[in-house]
Amino acid sequence: MRTGNLFSEIPDGLKKEVFTTLLKTGAFTLERIVSTGQATPPGQWYDQETHEWVILLKGRAELIFEGQKEGYSLQPGDYVHIPAHQRHRVEWTEAGQATLWLALHYRD
Repeated sequence: MRTGNLFSEIPDGLKKEVFTTLLKTGAFTLERIVSTGQATPPGQWYDQETHEWVILLKGRAELIFEGQKEGYSLQPGDYVHIPAHQRHRVEWTEAGQATLWLALHYRD
């Protein structure tokens, strides 16, 4: 048995996002992501092999999907399902505090 707390051990002043795998099987990966003002570099897009369901637990952020003019703002409790190969990017995460995500990556 493994236990933990999603809100514990959140480092301050991160220069890069921190990805922590919480559970991994042959079918899916569950990870905690901590951001502190990071964004996807200009011109770069995520194009993932797996589907992703992500929920924002703390902080604020904005995602944008290729072909859209406006981003999707996220606040605690908001979630998004991103199909595999749906190109997307993180426009911004809230600076000065931790933004905490829970992401589930899976295949059909």
